[in-house]
Amino acid sequence: MYKYDEYDQAIVDARVGEFRDQVNRRISGEMSEDQFKPLRLMNGLYLQLHAYMLRVAVPYGTMDARQMHMLATIARKYDKGYGHFTTRQNIQYNWIKLDQAPDILAELATVEMHAIQTSGNCIRNISSDQFAGAAADEVEDPRPWAELLRQWSTFHPEFSYLPRKFKIAVIGAEEDRAAVKLHDIGLQLYRNDAGEVGFRLFAGGGMGRTPMIAPVIREWLPKGDLLSYVESCLRVYNRYGRRDNMYKARIKILVHEIGAAEYARQVEEEWAHVKTLGLDPPASEFERIAGYFAPPAYDADLPDTVDRTDPDFTLWIDQNVSAHKQPGYAVVTISLKPAEGIPGDASADQIDLMADLADKYGHDELRVTHAQNIVLPHVRKRDLHTIWQALEGAGLATPNLDLISDIIACPGLDYCSLANARSIPLAQKIAGRFADLDRQRDVGELKLKISGCINACGHHHAGHIGILGVDRKGEENYQLSFGGSAAEDTSLAKIIGPGFNEDGVVDAVEKAVETYRGLRTEGERFLDTYRRVGLAPFKEAIYG
Repeated sequence: MYKYDEYDQAIVDARVGEFRDQVNRRISGEMSEDQFKPLRLMNGLYLQLHAYMLRVAVPYGTMDARQMHMLATIARKYDKGYGHFTTRQNIQYNWIKLDQAPDILAELATVEMHAIQTSGNCIRNISSDQFAGAAADEVEDPRPWAELLRQWSTFHPEFSYLPRKFKIAVIGAEEDRAAVKLHDIGLQLYRNDAGEVGFRLFAGGGMGRTPMIAPVIREWLPKGDLLSYVESCLRVYNRYGRRDNMYKARIKILVHEIGAAEYARQVEEEWAHVKTLGLDPPASEFERIAGYFAPPAYDADLPDTVDRTDPDFTLWIDQNVSAHKQPGYAVVTISLKPAEGIPGDASADQIDLMADLADKYGHDELRVTHAQNIVLPHVRKRDLHTIWQALEGAGLATPNLDLISDIIACPGLDYCSLANARSIPLAQKIAGRFADLDRQRDVGELKLKISGCINACGHHHAGHIGILGVDRKGEENYQLSFGGSAAEDTSLAKIIGPGFNEDGVVDAVEKAVETYRGLRTEGERFLDTYRRVGLAPFKEAIYG
């Protein structure tokens, strides 16, 4: 995994010093809240309903045990003993005191972490596939390219004040585990007919109040041209993106209004100039970065089978353990979705335990997932039972990956000043309604996602079942949508009809699930059945 050099460390340390001075001036009254707001947002510090919230960057979701232990320390020392892992592969702390925020950033800096570009109209944390470097189906590890983009985008002078925030995702497999078509720019490494590996580039995707699926802007981009081409994409957006209306400021609006073909033409025209500027690094620099992402020293001749005599362990293996490219190894997903728990939350003790397991059994590496879980990407199969026992004792062994209780949910009205409705209690009620794991497994893959407002931090547009909380005459109301997907078969969910109160939407979800069970054919997921039969039978069951 990437390690800071002297430039990285100097940048982060300088930012800590600057922010400490800014906080002191705010506390003394020398600076007003209006003056302070843009400065704190540059450091990932939001003012929420009850307290400040700090969002910490986890580039492409990758951490080592030392960094994970620091996250536990911060939760224990500065918060209420827990952290919240997000759909951007970051972590948030919801109960931060302003005068302690610089101390948190200083402690993060000691383990090569920061909160830079986790807010504001800039290029945000570069995200990637949580199985990167371990997945059996990838053509190439995308994380060195994500790191290259991180270095290029950090404090980029032209792109620090974009029309709106900008999100980039990079994957290296056919299976899309990072929702690349729902990003401002999505990059997919693939092998062409000539056997060369390069990028397919999507631009203009996103969720929020105007959800859109990104079109292909360039079908084939040589790897060596990545930075200059992405720079050209940003330049065109920065030049023409709307700055008069924040609701129409994202690149998706620009691409939609002028058309994908015209946007691509302008990017190509810009690129003809940009690629002469020497922006793309020499091969030796990329090789230097890629060296940090070399595979761990795998053990040879490991047993490639697992003892399945324990039925509970076998259930966890079948649901939460995925194939690894190295014989004798597996990828473990740790569920942060216990029965009726808060999706994405982990206590300081749980965070410490996951760090210990990574250190002892996982080649010192962890990943945050887009679904608010944690991954140990490199685990010997012979260690799986020991890991499971440790997780079971800590409430982290729920075998529900991709099942209906593996719910994505934003913090909602319990914390967020932008929210219209609560997400967490609703997620807990739905998980409780489907607490029977045998029932969940019979239903099979069903991705349910909840947002507490139109900003869609819970990715409800991409849920097989999506739920959006809205304010209806001062009451919380929940709109139900079907048919979304953030995978390679990307689609946007459609609202099925009038909304419900909290209990009503739980009942509606159950009716939808039971309708699916009655209509499905062999091997069909909920999404497949919905796409085959359409909305009518579901609507009839729900509304009568």
